[in-house]
Formats: sequence, C-alpha cells, structure tokens
Amino acid sequence: MSEAVLEVRNLARSFEQGGVKIEVLRGVDIRIGKGEIVSLLGPSGSGKSTMLQAVGLLEGGFSGSISIDGEEVASLENDARTRIRRDHLGFVYQFHHLLPDFSAKENVVIPQLIKGATPAAADKRAAELLARLGLGHRLDHRPSQLSGGEQQRVAVARALANQPSLVLADEPTGNLDEATADLVLAEFLTLVREEGSAALIATHNERLAKKTDRLFRLHEGLLEGNKT
Repeated sequence: MSEAVLEVRNLARSFEQGGVKIEVLRGVDIRIGKGEIVSLLGPSGSGKSTMLQAVGLLEGGFSGSISIDGEEVASLENDARTRIRRDHLGFVYQFHHLLPDFSAKENVVIPQLIKGATPAAADKRAAELLARLGLGHRLDHRPSQLSGGEQQRVAVARALANQPSLVLADEPTGNLDEATADLVLAEFLTLVREEGSAALIATHNERLAKKTDRLFRLHEGLLEGNKT
C-alpha cells in the first residue's frame, strides 16, 4: 500500500437551519495514497464541496481527524493552515478564478513566487506546464482572451505549479460543454499522473468519476466505496 497523502477519520459537519440540525457529513473516513486519483460522486447538495472545504482547510466547524503528508492539520491555527495550503495542496474549481489583470503565464507564476521560487524558475515552470496543456502559444493572453476550456487549463497549471502532494478539484469541468469537458479532464488526469500528485475530485458526473482510480459515493453524509 502506498504512503498516505491524505487520511481522514470520522469527519463530521452539521448545520442548524430553521431550528433543525442537518448532518452533512456523518463520520467520513478515507485514505488516498501517493499518486492516486480518487473521485467523490454525488448530486448537488450531497456534501461534496463541504468535504473538500474541510480537507482544503478552507472552513472551520468540522470534527474529526485530517492528516496531510503525515501531519495532523484539522486543529492548526490560521498561519499553519496557510502553510499547508501553500506547500502541500493545489485547488481547481468549477470556475477558474484566474486573476483577470494578469496573463496566463503570470497566473501560474504568482503562486510560485509566493512560495519562494525565483522569478526565473517560476517563469520556466509556468511555461512548461502551460505548454504541456497545449497553451504554449497563449502564455501572454489574459483570461478574457481565452476560451472557457483554455481558462480551465490555466487553472489546472496553476494548481500544479508548486508541485502539491494533493490536488483538490471541485466540479473541475462543470462549467464546460461535454466535448471540452472530456478533453480538459483527460489533460488534467494525465498531468496530475505525470506530476505524481494525488487528487480528490468532487463531481456529479458519473462518466468523469469512472475515469479515476477509485470512486466513492457520498450518500446521507457517509462514503460508500473502498476507503483503503
């Protein structure tokens, strides 16, 4: 069994709505090994995004254990959470969230500079990643000059720029037409595997989910599938 990049135990999250307690996650357990790509399948509102927010240390209010690269992170303070996100995690969302005033290459350079890379190394890494995603001729274009598929490819390159151990993707092709979504997904999976990162992909698209190494269904706050 490969070394665990992510290990979640008894993860729970509930909300109060109209005086009623709603249990979104009810003791979720999952282990993802190095280089493994896992999908989290479920309809909208099933708790997929809530789980990714927990694992990505983007929201509080959870109980349970979250270990990333062997470090328990669930109870870390804000500065330490920021360090984990910067050094160990990459994020891809349904909407690209690119910086509109910067070029495609600059959007991939910036997170590397924040981590401490030299400008020359960051520029080289960004150009290489974007070229591998078929955007070598679009490096200097701003997001508004790119198609939806191209924007999402830039977002994928940005997520992998700092060589994260784990990429968290929330409906990464949900804003694209089917043909473009298939192409971007194939490129995303190929690049993640080439980079040696693990990935957890939340989606409602069963066809997409079946292309990953393992598939889980989130049902009534619990995961159904092979967790180890």
